[in-house]
Amino acid sequence: MSLPRPVIPCSLVLATALAAQSAAILHVPGGDGPARGAKVVLIAGDEEYRSEEALPMLARILAVHHGFDCHVLFHQDPASGVIDPGQATHVPGLELLEGAELVVIALRFRRWQDSDMARFAAHVDAGRPIVALRTSTHAFAYPRNDSSPFAGWSFDRAGGFGKRVLGETWVAHHGEHGSQGTRGVLAKGHEQHPILRGVRDVFGPTDVYAIGPLPEDADVLMHGAVVDGLGPDAKPVTGARNEPMMPLIWTRERRLAEDRVQRIVCSTIGAASDFASEDLRRAFVNACYWATGREGSLPERARADTVGGYAPSPFGFGRHRPGITPAMLAIPAIPPTPATTGSR
Repeated sequence: MSLPRPVIPCSLVLATALAAQSAAILHVPGGDGPARGAKVVLIAGDEEYRSEEALPMLARILAVHHGFDCHVLFHQDPASGVIDPGQATHVPGLELLEGAELVVIALRFRRWQDSDMARFAAHVDAGRPIVALRTSTHAFAYPRNDSSPFAGWSFDRAGGFGKRVLGETWVAHHGEHGSQGTRGVLAKGHEQHPILRGVRDVFGPTDVYAIGPLPEDADVLMHGAVVDGLGPDAKPVTGARNEPMMPLIWTRERRLAEDRVQRIVCSTIGAASDFASEDLRRAFVNACYWATGREGSLPERARADTVGGYAPSPFGFGRHRPGITPAMLAIPAIPPTPATTGSR
């Protein structure tokens, strides 16, 4: 005689599902800063530049010092929930894009399920702001003849998400990868742009990317000088590599239907090790203010000191810290602090 199967209350099923979702996402609640209540979704997904370390750090700064309500999403092993940058398809939490004011992405060659791509596409097509780091110019990669309706978002020179939305896709390394770093040089005439407020000293050990012609609505705020070495004291190389210098950070105010304008910030610098530069962190804090139309609330020198420490891993394939889950990246409650570090 078989025993009756137990009836599991729907409320318990829902609670279990919500708990699993919560464990898969890093939520850093916003404090009392100028951007209090602004929902930001940050999506980490690259195998080389340690976005799974950089974006939680950036989320803590945005939340604790500035009030943004931050949700960090990671590519994960579906069975264990462990963060796995090499997992190109499974990223829990993309439904949080609904109602998000801003998405911050650090992606490389992803191929999401169509239902997840539909959520991302809805954010983009609605004209909501985007801040894109490093390899996000080539965020998506679909096999040839892929039947997905989003196959056209794949990187290529003719179009794709990078070229169509951000302004550029993957072209080539311009500096020598692994031996030449990048010194940020403010673009003449743009020194007073809100994104550059309080930003003067930017250096990163990653190399400069080659960039082709940008759209007419793009404004280059910072160029990347190729330097001969990976330390902040390295000198710019002479010759064609820096004549002219390549764009490093640019904005777009992309015009959509019905006179809507989408604010976009794109940068080809932005590895975890690049973010050892305080002024680079400050530039991306400022970018989040500008992208969401809050530049009027920016102080002269926005806070960009890290919260809970920051020791980024070197870039490189196969160098991610194994066995890490989103829950392990949570920080204790920290009281909010003023959004300024003083005079410029």
